[in-house]
Amino acid sequence: MKNNNSILKTFFVLATLNSLAFLFSCGPSSPTIDSIIEDFSNQIEQDVQEDDVGSISIGIFRNGETLYSSAFGIMDRDTSKPAEPNHIYRTGSISKSITAVLMVLLAQDGLVSIEDPVSKFLPEIENLRGGEEHSSTITLKQLASHTSGLIREPDLEGAASGPIAYWEDKVLASIKDTYFQADPGEEYSYSNIGYGILGLALSRAVDTSFMQLVEERIFQPLNMTSSTFVVGDELEPLLTSGYVYREGVINGDTPLHEHSGRGYKVPNGGVYSTVADLAKFSGLMSGEEPQLLSQTLRADIMSIATPESDTEGYGLGFSISQNENGLKWVSHGGSVAGYNAYLLFQPDSQLSIVMLRNYSGGVTNLGGAAREVGDKLLRLMQ
Repeated sequence: MKNNNSILKTFFVLATLNSLAFLFSCGPSSPTIDSIIEDFSNQIEQDVQEDDVGSISIGIFRNGETLYSSAFGIMDRDTSKPAEPNHIYRTGSISKSITAVLMVLLAQDGLVSIEDPVSKFLPEIENLRGGEEHSSTITLKQLASHTSGLIREPDLEGAASGPIAYWEDKVLASIKDTYFQADPGEEYSYSNIGYGILGLALSRAVDTSFMQLVEERIFQPLNMTSSTFVVGDELEPLLTSGYVYREGVINGDTPLHEHSGRGYKVPNGGVYSTVADLAKFSGLMSGEEPQLLSQTLRADIMSIATPESDTEGYGLGFSISQNENGLKWVSHGGSVAGYNAYLLFQPDSQLSIVMLRNYSGGVTNLGGAAREVGDKLLRLMQ
C-alpha cells in the first residue's frame, strides 16, 4: 500500500510539474503585425473619444499596399458626420517636403541646380534686412535644408493672411522684413519664410506657377487625386472642418478663414491631402513605382544636410533619424490652425505611417504614436 501511495505521489508531482512547464512555455503570446496594428488602432480610437473634438485618420502602408486604414471621430461638428480614411485634411509643413522634392525634380531635368544662388532667379532676395553680405550667396539647397540662416517668420504684419492668389506678393513684401539669425550654412534654423522664398524662386526658374508645378510634377504622376492647394467643388465634400481649442472653447472660425486666406504660406504649408495620397508620396521616396527620381537623388534628399549631428537632423525637406538598430526613419510633421499631420516612412522596408487630425492639440502625439507603432512593426519585418 505504501508503495502504491509513493507511486501516486510521484505521478502527481510529475503531472503538476509538466502542467507548470506547459503554462510557462506558453507565456504571453508573441506580437504579430495584426495585433500591433490592432493595439495601435484601439489606442487612437480611445484618444479621439477622450478628445471629443474631431477626428484622426490613420494609414499604414508597405510596398504600395495598404496594411491598414481607418478613421475615428467626426469630420464636422455641425453635421456629426463620421470621418473616413479618404477625407481631406490640411497637412501643414509636410508641404515643405513636397516643395523640396519639386526642387530636386527640376534639378534632375537640368532646369536648376540645388547649389544655384537664389538671387539667380529671385534678385529681390538682396532686399533681405541687414543681410547685404549674405543675401546673394544663399542657395536653393540651403533654403530646403533650413540652413540659410533666415528667421522663422517675417516681421511683416499680415504676412500669413490674405488671398492665396496673392501669396507671391506676400513673399516679396516679406523679404524686406526678413533678416538673418545666423550665417548661411552655419546652423540649422527652421524657416517658414525661407520655404516661401524657395517656392517662388522655383516658379521663377521655369516660368510656371508654383502650384501648377507641384500638380504637374508630383500630384498627377503619383495619382494623388485628392491632393491640392485649393479645394474645389469636387473635393469640398471630403474636406474635414478644422478646430482649435482656446480659452475653453472649441472654435472653427480661424481654420475656416485660412482655407481662403493664408498669405505667403503656400510652399511651406498649403497642401491638402489624404492618408493614401501621402503614402503615395512617401512611396516615391522609397523607390516605388512610378520612379520619378533616381536612386542617387532620393538618397541625397534623405541625407542629413544640417551640421549639428551625423545621425539625426534635417535633409532636403525631411527630418532624418535612426531607430535602435540603425535603420533610417524619414519624417515630417505639420501643424496649422485646426489641423495636425504626420508622415513617417522607412525607405528600405518601404513601410509608411500617415496620421491626420482636424483639430489642434489633443491627447495623441501623432509623431510619437507613429514612431512607436513603426518601430514595433519593423522588429517583425526585419
